[in-house]
Amino acid sequence: MKKISIKIRKIKVVLTDVDGVLTDGGMYYTTKGDVMKKFHVRDGMGVTLLRKNNIPTVIVTKEKNKIIQQWSKKMKIDKLLMGVIKKETIIEKICKNYGVDTSEICYIGDDINDLGLLKVVGFSATPSDGIVEAQKICDYVCKNNGGNGVFREVANMILLSQKVKL
Repeated sequence: MKKISIKIRKIKVVLTDVDGVLTDGGMYYTTKGDVMKKFHVRDGMGVTLLRKNNIPTVIVTKEKNKIIQQWSKKMKIDKLLMGVIKKETIIEKICKNYGVDTSEICYIGDDINDLGLLKVVGFSATPSDGIVEAQKICDYVCKNNGGNGVFREVANMILLSQKVKL
């Protein structure tokens, strides 16, 4: 746990996946064919708490979806990167845009397309129901399943390690 606290104390930017992290990964369809997603309110508060402490949140997803755009806007997400297939390719741009080193970036991901980015950041986390490959390489496996407050769990860890009041 000491190694984790050293890593997490350095975090200045938090990146997150959407499906399976901010949502439970389910795609809910209406009779009209509309797709809906469920976001947890505690994750939204996690974004707010990070922002109040000058830690921006960046969403990195392969999806291109108006629901994600709407949630991002409502939560005042600092940056939304949609349609990203090879997520690890954005790390250089993130470092440059935010003036940080990879060791100062956290990424929360849960599936195969997240593995590359999980390997190159300073602190990596996955939900408790993230794929086994993600659990093996991540610094931290959350207590919560995707869509059930994973982001807030990690945000709290970061803020508490940096001795910030929640």
